[in-house]
Order: sequence, then C-alpha cells, then structure tokens
Amino acid sequence: MKRAFVPAALALCASLAFAEEAVVDPVVPALEILGFDILVNRVNRCCGSGREDYAVTMDSIRRNLRGPWVIDGDPFNVNQLGHPYQGSMYHGFARSAGFDYWRSAAFTFAGSAAWEIAGERTPPSRNDQVSTGIGGTFLGEALFRMANLLLEKGGGLSPFWRETVAAGISPSLAFNRRVLGIQKNGFLASNDAAYYSQLQVGFMGTAQDAQGASSGSTKNELQVDYSLDFGMPGKDGYVYRRPFDHFVFRATMSSANGFENVLTRGLLWGRDYKGGANYRGVWGLYGSYDYISPQTFRISSTALSLGTTGQWRASENVAVQGTLMGGLGYAAVSTLRGVAADRDYHYGVAPQVLVSTHVIVGDRHAFDVTLRDYFVSKVGGLARGGRDNIVRADVAYTWRLRGQHGVTLKYLWNHRNAEYPDLGDRSQTRGTVGIFYTLLGHDGFGRVDW
Repeated sequence: MKRAFVPAALALCASLAFAEEAVVDPVVPALEILGFDILVNRVNRCCGSGREDYAVTMDSIRRNLRGPWVIDGDPFNVNQLGHPYQGSMYHGFARSAGFDYWRSAAFTFAGSAAWEIAGERTPPSRNDQVSTGIGGTFLGEALFRMANLLLEKGGGLSPFWRETVAAGISPSLAFNRRVLGIQKNGFLASNDAAYYSQLQVGFMGTAQDAQGASSGSTKNELQVDYSLDFGMPGKDGYVYRRPFDHFVFRATMSSANGFENVLTRGLLWGRDYKGGANYRGVWGLYGSYDYISPQTFRISSTALSLGTTGQWRASENVAVQGTLMGGLGYAAVSTLRGVAADRDYHYGVAPQVLVSTHVIVGDRHAFDVTLRDYFVSKVGGLARGGRDNIVRADVAYTWRLRGQHGVTLKYLWNHRNAEYPDLGDRSQTRGTVGIFYTLLGHDGFGRVDW
C-alpha cells in the first residue's frame, strides 16, 4: 500500500514547484503529504466507519486510475469539513516548507488527487477534489497566516503558549518547526498589516424555527465565535502583492451541533485604490470557503468571486468598512437531522453574493451587518436534479465597556428554499438572538487611519 502512495502527480507537482529558483527541497512536502495520507488511511481502516473502503490494493488503484470520476454521497461533514481540513494540512506542509501560495496550492491539488486515487477503494470524487484540492488551499492559507501572525505579534502570550496555540491553528506548520526545524526561528512576515480580531462567548436563543424536513433543533445554545480581518485597506505603505495579503476568517462553535460556521475569504489577486481623501479600498479576485450549519440544514461552498473591500471615513468620529463580492462556486446542501428516507443531499454550481458592512462610531460602538445569498443549481450535481436558494443575515451591535472588553447583541437569520423533482418544494427558516461577552483585539474596532 505504501508504494501505491508515491503518485506521479506529486512528482510532477514537485518539478513544477522547482521551476523557479527554489529555497527548499520539494521532496519534503511531498513526503509529508504522502505520510499524512498513509496515517489517515490507517486510522480510518482501523477505527472509522466503512473500513473496507480503505483496504487499498494495487487493483483498486488501477481501477481508479482508469475509471471515471464521480460525485459521491459520503456524509456531509466528511466531505465539507473533513476534506477541506485535510487539504489545509497539505497546504500547510508546503507553505511552512518555504513554498509560496501558488506552489503550495499545486501540492494541495495533487495531494487531493493522489488521495482520491490511492487513499480509498471507492471511485475518485469530483466534489472531494474541489473541497480538498481548492477549498483546502483557501482554508489552509488563512490558518497558516493566522499562526504566523501569532508567532510574530505574540497576542500577549508567553513564548510557550504562543507556540502551543499556533500549533493548534496550523499543525503542519508546527510539525515543520518543531520536528524538522524548518522555519524554527522565523515566521512569514505580516508586513505590518492592519488587522482586527475579536473573541466572543455567549448564548443564542431561538426566535423563529420553521424546521421543514428536519426532525428537531435545540432551542438554546452556547456559542464561541472567533473572527479576524487581516490586511484591511487604508494603511499607508501596505501593498497587496501576495495572495491573502487581505483575508477574513470566522469560526463559530455551538453546543447544539459543533461548528455553526467556518468562513474564510482571501484576496488572490488585486490592487488598492483611493476614492478621494476619505475612501480607500482594494479590489480583485477572491477565493472563499464557506461552511454554515444552523441546526436544521447545512451548506458549504468553495468559490471564486470578484469584489472590493474598503473604508470610508464619514466623519472624524465615524468610519464605514464594507465588502461587496459576487462570484461562482461549487456547493453542497443537505437537511440536518432529516429522516433517512428523505435525503435531500444536493450538489451544484452556485452563483453567490456577499455584502458586509462594519460601522465604527468613536471608540465605543460598532454595528455589523452581513448578508449572504447562495443559489445552488442543478448544474454539475447529482442526477436527481433540484435547486436550493440559501439566504443568511447576520446583524450585531457591540458596545465597548472598558479596555478590550465589550458586550455584543446579535440576530442571526437563515432561510432555505428548496425544490426537488422527487421531494417537491420545501422551506426551512431559523432565526436566533443572543448576547455575548466580547474580547476585542488590540486594534479595538479595526478603524484604519491615514
């Protein structure tokens, strides 16, 4: 089996990554990805469900090499959370070994293809290749950048805890630093980017709950939310030369269903601009990975979008930051806690839009509104057809009480409207309200002055 994991795809990736002047040996991330895949295969073979799917043989590899790529029906969390995280590990191995974003993305894409062919007996999956090989790079770069930012800035932590937390954020970076000694005494420089972070802990209660085909939901839930806006436009001297020199990351853990969301978007290519004396922004091509699970249904999307992010200084006391994006992704939708015979698991090409506004009033108040819309079509999906339209609205008000401490009131609304040839039309809506303790980052509400 181990010999089967030495794919030509990784060798080709290594040669492409070495096409320009290289600073490290491309064999290092290739072998790390190989070893990680072997470990995942062995763990699943020993302890996971569907163990026979991981009994890889040379016959199964030859069959996968020759056979068609399919859309699989594996559990939603495996495909839409597990696979992107697996891809983020690939990406982190290459990035922390010294390769830039694009070469690391090539390693990730090749590593994903190798897993699909030689990591499982089942036919290789097109949807997994998107979520692992592409979505994994978007998630992986955000995690890699956040770990490096912590190592560089410290976050008020001691060196021990700085390394420990960074390892939790990006285990592949920690492996290369502590085990192989790569990047041991350094970090990827943030170039003194403007950034804004906050950690929130609180409760959300149900205000509206039309469950549709879902079998139930938890009325009240404890949530822990972390968000980071990095490379916000407007800072003098900061330029956008590297992918993800501007990115946004957010993750929310819920006592009701694990991850309520994991959301990241980053500028792959763009340019900054000025609109008079009071407006600065950046525009370009964004890559995004979204996972949203409001108890009754779930959606995940990997997408490319055109968009812009900027800040307008409305007055000496008021600043308005905002993002507008529109693009095309590949998404999956399913009912959460649905009955087994009613499995509306839908893949498809998904046009999507995001509008986000962050209004800062002095140093005491901030208002946030984020709207998302996904239309998951029947194009590129399972043969059953069908379509989904998902709308999500996130509204929050934060009042800074003293120092970095504040309180936040939130309203979150999620709506799904679906139509399937074999299941008919259906609708699900969930609205929640909550109150949170908020620990603000050292930059307060994130206003950028120039």
